[in-house]
Amino acid sequence: MQLLRRIGLVLLWLAAPVVAFAAANKNDPYLLPLRGAGNIALVVASIMIVIVLLRRKHWRSTAGKLLVMLWCLLPVLMSAAHLKFELRKHDVLAASPAEARQLGPHFVVGYSSFPEVARLAEEGLIGGVYVTRHNIRGRTVEALRAEIAALQDIRRAAGLPPLVVAADQEGGIVGHLAPPLTKVPALATLSGLAPDDQQAKAEEFGRIHGRELAGLGVNLNLAPVLDLKPPSRRNRLDFHTLIGQRAIATDPAVVSTIASAYVRGLEESGVGATLKHFPGIGRVRTDTHHFSASLDAPVKELEATDWLPFREVLSHSRSALMVGHVTLTAVDPDRAASHSKRVVEGIIRDTWNHQGVVMTDDLVMGAIYQHDVCKAVVEAINAGVDLLLVAYDGAQFYRVFACALNGSRQGKLDAAMLRASAARLERGFPTEQARAALLTRSTLEIARAASRARGD
Repeated sequence: MQLLRRIGLVLLWLAAPVVAFAAANKNDPYLLPLRGAGNIALVVASIMIVIVLLRRKHWRSTAGKLLVMLWCLLPVLMSAAHLKFELRKHDVLAASPAEARQLGPHFVVGYSSFPEVARLAEEGLIGGVYVTRHNIRGRTVEALRAEIAALQDIRRAAGLPPLVVAADQEGGIVGHLAPPLTKVPALATLSGLAPDDQQAKAEEFGRIHGRELAGLGVNLNLAPVLDLKPPSRRNRLDFHTLIGQRAIATDPAVVSTIASAYVRGLEESGVGATLKHFPGIGRVRTDTHHFSASLDAPVKELEATDWLPFREVLSHSRSALMVGHVTLTAVDPDRAASHSKRVVEGIIRDTWNHQGVVMTDDLVMGAIYQHDVCKAVVEAINAGVDLLLVAYDGAQFYRVFACALNGSRQGKLDAAMLRASAARLERGFPTEQARAALLTRSTLEIARAASRARGD
């Protein structure tokens, strides 16, 4: 029994600093699973441990007093972290209408709380929302459709432009709303077909996604993936990118053919496509969800290979372009492409003359968030990025928006860039009326095709 008590004390000593660290950083994206009930459980556990230590009179020794103090510290650290979060949130919500109008349209945010995101939408602090599996888990399609419609009604009542409503339906292993939406195979499954069949099937996949997403109220799909399929297996620390399973093919021509057809099918219903992840992560061995990553290939080589699908699909569609958190070392070795002026303005805008919407990959990914996220936010806006995505952990919106807000108040944001970006956003997405007309047309075409098939 004495041995068990000693083992228990050792475990408490080992656990105390770990739990204290978690309490002090309770708002970190990596600790998202601990939020809510997890936080309450930690506080209750710490209180119970302190009670047990006091009842067993461990406080009489110096070491015992220290152990009791360590476990008493947990609720204090958690309260301090929560206070810091609430103060930052208060500052964001107190932004002036002018600040909201200037900065809000550039943020697309994931959410768990409808009342909270409704307030952000009503006050113009966001330009869009991102819906994913937790928004539909345990609910019906009709419930989510009504929720999205309610958000758009709030925007209309406030005299604000409609929200961008984004989802991530690539097909294959990435289909965050499927089920209940249709689970479509990965576009990579089409690479072995004849070119005509590739186009026909890819367009069909795009139409399926487009009809279902448009029916839900989603107007921007974060697909297709245009990275070239890597020729070899990535490292074993790649837990989330998994580009080998998501990329279409190794041949740029095949990628262009399939992706172009998919985008056509998607756009028929008024849903925009997003080409990702420029400058390409097929060659990168590091998972940017957690680590910084570099793309070391020469620009000429990338122009002749990896970038061909991006330029091809951009040339005949209204697609947005997602820029990843990969450092293109030949162009800007000091920062990721997602906030590099040399990449966004120098290559995408000036060299390619692409004046459509450019957005970042999720800013809650480790390659950005675990570094100087405020510097990245300011640099992204000044580089000409139009939409900043805060998807995985919507609560981080307050931190990211605060970065932009402070940058604006300190005169660090390029006002001309913000105006040009606002113009791109205004013309970059079809109006609600246009999307409704496209969806109606698509539905009528399906009905006519069915009628012809029956011989009516």
